[in-house]
Amino acid sequence: MARMVSKSQFKPKALNYFRQVEQSGKELVITDRGKPVLKLVPYTEKPAAWLKPLRGSVKKYLNPTEPVAAEDWEALR
Repeated sequence: MARMVSKSQFKPKALNYFRQVEQSGKELVITDRGKPVLKLVPYTEKPAAWLKPLRGSVKKYLNPTEPVAAEDWEALR
């Protein structure tokens, strides 16, 4: 889980938080009245590396408009 900090805490110590994220590699979520509004993440030179685990996980449907598992519906029998 990402570390969370309020805007009022973040503002005076922004440079320290930047350094922490840079050194640890962990993201920081900035909140406003308890709700997340911003996410500070470390920069990566190759953003495609984040997509590697998704390769081959996309399914291709030949007829995407046809009902799926129509035989399972009792009303259609």
